[in-house]
Amino acid sequence: MNEQDLCQKRLLDLSRQADRKGIVLFSDFLNLNELNIYHQSEKLFATRTECFGGIPCAERQMIAFLPDALYYDWEYPISALKITPAYPKFAEKLGHRDILGSLMQLGVDRCKLGDILVGEQEAYLLCEETVADYFAEHLEKIRHTLVKVEPCSLSDLKVTQEFQTQDGIVTSDRIDAVVACVYHLSRSQASLLLRQEKVFVSGKLIQNPSYTCHADDIISVRGYGRFIYRGEYGTTGKGRLKIHYDLYAN
Repeated sequence: MNEQDLCQKRLLDLSRQADRKGIVLFSDFLNLNELNIYHQSEKLFATRTECFGGIPCAERQMIAFLPDALYYDWEYPISALKITPAYPKFAEKLGHRDILGSLMQLGVDRCKLGDILVGEQEAYLLCEETVADYFAEHLEKIRHTLVKVEPCSLSDLKVTQEFQTQDGIVTSDRIDAVVACVYHLSRSQASLLLRQEKVFVSGKLIQNPSYTCHADDIISVRGYGRFIYRGEYGTTGKGRLKIHYDLYAN
């Protein structure tokens, strides 16, 4: 059984268990490929489903399987941790890769980790509740920088989602044209990324270059980043489309 089939089997099993027991069950955090498998399997589930990553527009998300007969309130088992230098004066500039590497060295599966948001003086980690205390106790150093790790509210993370609102000009709202515009690529380079299965819209793999972008699509391009397509706001004298998009800094 290949990796895709195993992922689908895990999700279907969780859905059947939630339906049989009448309780809400959750997946681990899913990456973009796994989210695509989830979307392809939605019609097969025995329950309703929702997905959330702890913050709006999270890239890594957890699936909740919701039985029809549900009589209690529930929340996603997601915790947030704030990571700051113990001695800011001597701290290095730490990036996403540095933080992820130190977390993985603690022996926790990647599927227990959600998004990592990196700011100027601090970083925020989304993770499953079951590993939050472990990280708070054992994450002491990232590269050569001693750090402090403390719980925080999910609402604190909303302000850390920095993005740059930008404008562009495209020949059409096809995804190959939009991706080429945002990342300053040629249309052929953007089409290659689509063929290489590196472009996702709201967690769904997109390979057709003629896919039409819609306002508020969350577009992730592996190796480049992600952005929210905000739509058109007019045309140029030559009939090209003027577009807005929010480019994520993290």
